[in-house]
Amino acid sequence: MNILTLAPGKEKSLQRRHPWLYSNAIDRAEGSLASGATVLVRAHNGRFLARASFSPISTIRARVWTFDADEAVDHAFFKRRIQRAVAHRTAMVSGTGAVRLIFGEADGLPGLTVDHYRSVEGSREQLVCQFTATGVEIWKPAIVNALIDATGCTNVYERSDVSVRDKEGLPRIAGVLAGDEPPEWLLVDEGGVRYQIDVRRGHKTGFYIDQRDNRALIARHATGREVLNCFCYTGGFSLAALKGGARSVVSIDSSGEALTHAQANIVANGFDPALARWLDADAFKALRSLHDDGERFDLVVLDPPKFASSQHHIEGAARAYKDINLSGLKLLRPGGLLATYSCSGAVDASLFQKIVASAAADAGVDVRILGRLGAGVDHPLLTGFPEGEYLKGLWLQRI
Repeated sequence: MNILTLAPGKEKSLQRRHPWLYSNAIDRAEGSLASGATVLVRAHNGRFLARASFSPISTIRARVWTFDADEAVDHAFFKRRIQRAVAHRTAMVSGTGAVRLIFGEADGLPGLTVDHYRSVEGSREQLVCQFTATGVEIWKPAIVNALIDATGCTNVYERSDVSVRDKEGLPRIAGVLAGDEPPEWLLVDEGGVRYQIDVRRGHKTGFYIDQRDNRALIARHATGREVLNCFCYTGGFSLAALKGGARSVVSIDSSGEALTHAQANIVANGFDPALARWLDADAFKALRSLHDDGERFDLVVLDPPKFASSQHHIEGAARAYKDINLSGLKLLRPGGLLATYSCSGAVDASLFQKIVASAAADAGVDVRILGRLGAGVDHPLLTGFPEGEYLKGLWLQRI
């Protein structure tokens, strides 16, 4: 039997049902502790705490599968967890062809991300998976079979070509796990907007599914407004704004390839290309240039990439977030709206709000909070796992 016995007092996080166990919490280890092995976690007095997957390399030494002493980790375990996750999405999500089916720890499957795409062309369905921890890596065949059984989708593609696997001692890989090679593009409908998605080379699994509700928010408030979408990637918020009746949309990204893709999405939806202007530029510089040129907007979206990958990068991230929010607020007309986001897990919602408040003070403007933003219900949050709330945003109005 594989057993991890914790040092005295180190069981408190597991008692709060936090699913991670760090290396400094372990007093001793027993058994054949191969990478990904299932281990029994005990308090120092021998009391059962959890069953978890073991990683001999990662700082997160174990990730909890279950807090139930009677629940075995076997093929049936993964079948149950995946069926439960799929049932939640079926009940809670509609009106979209792109759904996050598995969201790691929130679905009791730490290190696993699975997205489900339904194309409007040819009824193509596609599952795209990321395995970022050793536990799910060694159970990959069982997981793939359970996904196919639960969804009926036989096309499964892997996008485990992410840097976080380095911390687990896993190679970065991508390729077909079941079924056919994905087509070059999947055309997916979300709320009446069509998005061309490249599951093989696009960011994440091809699309930012987590911003679905926020794209809908922009569409509802874009009517008649001049919109600026910064860090636009393939134009998600830009398309939503045009769908909502924006008077014009300026979109900024430093990837010419992404902008070409975004312009193709304009065509795919039949929107007037004359309403969209695309700037292939560094966003920080472009925001300042727009301000210096006297341009102003009624609605601004700031959705930058992750600025802080760990606690060590928070200070630099805070400066970057303040910089773009300062520029974004200066570009807003009075009464204008700002949707601003952080996807840096190391920057919590409280700190992010303080950063934006500091930017507003430096801009010399009064700003009211209309709402706090995050990912949709297919990205559920566990009360005992605040790290799951990586995406946070503020919906603001300049007074």
